[in-house]
Amino acid sequence: MADSLTDFLQGLPSHSLAIDDEHGRWTNGDLQCESRRLASGLRALGIGPGDRVALWLPNIPQWLALFFACARIGAIAVSVNTRFRANELEDIVGRSGCRALVLWPAFKGIDFAGILNAVDPAALSSLTDIVMFSPAGETSAFEFAGRRCTAYADLARHDEDCLAPTDAQSRCVIFTTSGTTKAPKFVCHAQQGIVQHIRDVAVGFDMTRPGSRVLQALPLCGVFGFTQALAALAAGAPMRMMAVFDEASAAVVMQSECITHVNGSDEMLVRLLASRPEPKPFPHLRSFGFARFNPALDDLVERAQARGVIACGLYGMSECLALYALQPLTMSAIERSKGGGALISPHASVRVCDPETGRVLAVGEHGELELRGPSLLLEYYGNPQASREAFTADGWFRSGDLGYLEADRRFCYLTRIGDVLRLGGFLTSPQEIEAVLEAAPAVSGAQVVGINLNGEPVAVGFVIGSDRAAFDEDALREWCRVRLASYKVPRRIFSIDGFPTTPSANGTKIQRTRLRQLAIERCA
Repeated sequence: MADSLTDFLQGLPSHSLAIDDEHGRWTNGDLQCESRRLASGLRALGIGPGDRVALWLPNIPQWLALFFACARIGAIAVSVNTRFRANELEDIVGRSGCRALVLWPAFKGIDFAGILNAVDPAALSSLTDIVMFSPAGETSAFEFAGRRCTAYADLARHDEDCLAPTDAQSRCVIFTTSGTTKAPKFVCHAQQGIVQHIRDVAVGFDMTRPGSRVLQALPLCGVFGFTQALAALAAGAPMRMMAVFDEASAAVVMQSECITHVNGSDEMLVRLLASRPEPKPFPHLRSFGFARFNPALDDLVERAQARGVIACGLYGMSECLALYALQPLTMSAIERSKGGGALISPHASVRVCDPETGRVLAVGEHGELELRGPSLLLEYYGNPQASREAFTADGWFRSGDLGYLEADRRFCYLTRIGDVLRLGGFLTSPQEIEAVLEAAPAVSGAQVVGINLNGEPVAVGFVIGSDRAAFDEDALREWCRVRLASYKVPRRIFSIDGFPTTPSANGTKIQRTRLRQLAIERCA
């Protein structure tokens, strides 16, 4: 029988170091005990099997303790990015029906309380409890629409939970993802798939080798950071956790603490290398697994290699968890620069199919990547239709990614088949930004496309308004800024008389390619 997350955690050596950060050091035993106390505290709030608990927290050990506590009692942790603002928080916490929300009100001077109080309380009808974290353990005054507020420290003072934990088939976490609709889908995973995958990653990424040490700067709220953190626990490789990524601080940690494993975006690697003057600044680093988000960084692998860093492209997504595939360290720089790679799990499979006909394609033919393996999502939570449509009749997951198979059983990821944008390292639906623009006064229609501006992926908006003379780009950008994470705010917004369209058998379609070209011309 497959292990549950509770079985997994309890099976780790209690006295081994698991995490250290600016506030202290955590052994596996510390994490085990904290999660059991929190489980008891959550039960005391009335949280039970199937209930959703939103974790709106940065990278701190308590994020993981809460996640394991939820898994122990059968609750589902809902991951919320700390960069999200009122619109996003309201949608995610409200639509997923969260019973509790955990936040750090004073983190980095961000007005989390103000953001929460900008949310319509009626949209959070299921929310009964707010849990406030503070590293010093103090209780701060906090109110939100009559909801019960509890200090994290009080939650963690309960006796350790002694009831039988939930089994391995239980749902345990939801990550949000963007697709072809304006509202993100809720990707829900079961415990057994996560446990199997992180054990595969621990071996496949060579984290089990003695002396391994992981820099945990990727956000735990995304599958990239989440998978890396749990794989480090599985491997027995201590994590040096950073609440937020800062290249200068990260570089110092990598040098002084002999970090061997770092994964991140291509832009993170560029910033790390630029922060240090030494010819080969990271002598202990065995490799840097990177997600290729910025097409302008084509020569990154060669530049990194010249500085002593072996960079390898990788692949993953919310639906199959991150670190699903990795380009082997032994490959040439050209091959390592590709997204995709060799499958990490011996239980996983990939094929390429024609997205129109479903025909399975041969090596080298471009089509949609379809996936199998233990790390696949259980469902799109609350969306049975999307869950059904995500899989083929013979059980393969339709990734929505364009790619091809290599002759040596690797695969190469090329791009998203649809129009999803990659902004700030996150997949972002243009429809989500368009909905916010269209809610602005005097805007009757909006379209958003992505372009590369000075080597950076950015969003550019086009709007149709009732009065072009009243168009105010700065005001519209400010409108977006208070409602969306900063990376989603369009770099430029242009007024337009009408969107370019093409008639088809299925109706009139907007020419997003033409809009993209127009954005490039106007931003030049």
